[in-house]
Amino acid sequence: MCQVTPLAMRGVHVNRDGRPVLGGLDLTVRRGEVVALLGGNGSGKSTAVQAALGALPLTAGRVELFGTPPARFRAWRRVGYVPQRSTATGGVPATVREVADAGRLAHHGLRPFRRDDADSVDGALDAVGLLDRAEDPVDSLSGGQQQRVLIARALAGRPELLLMDEPLAAVDLAQQRVLADTLAAEAARGTAVLLVLHELGPLADLIDRSLDLGVAA
Repeated sequence: MCQVTPLAMRGVHVNRDGRPVLGGLDLTVRRGEVVALLGGNGSGKSTAVQAALGALPLTAGRVELFGTPPARFRAWRRVGYVPQRSTATGGVPATVREVADAGRLAHHGLRPFRRDDADSVDGALDAVGLLDRAEDPVDSLSGGQQQRVLIARALAGRPELLLMDEPLAAVDLAQQRVLADTLAAEAARGTAVLLVLHELGPLADLIDRSLDLGVAA
C-alpha cells in the first residue's frame, strides 16, 4: 500500500512585500528522509518553511501535508516545528519543562497529562541534554540552550514530519553532534525531516538530499 508523502510542494511561488521570494519551488520530503534546504540570507529558506505550514499565502503552486492542503489540515499533532530562535518563551516566564510540555498540547488537548505525555517530554529533554535543567527558568539558559528547549518541544510531540528552521543556531559543536544523533534516531523511526541550514556541519552525514536556493536576489 502506498504511503502518503508527509510534505509535497509543487511549483510554489510566494511574494513578500510585493517582491517574489520563491519562484517555482518543488520539494518533497518522504518518510524517514532528511532533506536540507540551503541558501544565503534572504534566499527564501524560512519563507519555504512558513509556506509549508500554511502561514503564508501562495501566489501559485500547491502544498500538501500528508496529502492535504494546509488550510484543510487538522492533524497538527503529526507535525513538529522548530522556528528560528528568538527566545524560547516569548518573554513569558516558564520553566524548561513547561515549554517542552507545550509540544504535547496537540495530543492531549484539555485533558490532564498522562504518563505517556510525561515520558515523551522527559525523553525529548534527555535527547537534547536538558533533562537535568527541566525545572530551571528558561530565561536562565544561554541562547544555545534555549534553542535546544525549542527542539525538545517539537520532539515531545513525536511528530511524523519535523520542520526545523536553523536548529543549530547558537548551539555549541558538542551539542550539535548530540542533536545529529537525535535526528538520526528520528529518521530511523520514520520521521520526515526538513532542515533549513546555512551549512551542513555535523549534520552532513544525515542528509539524504539537499536543495540550494542560492543567494538573495
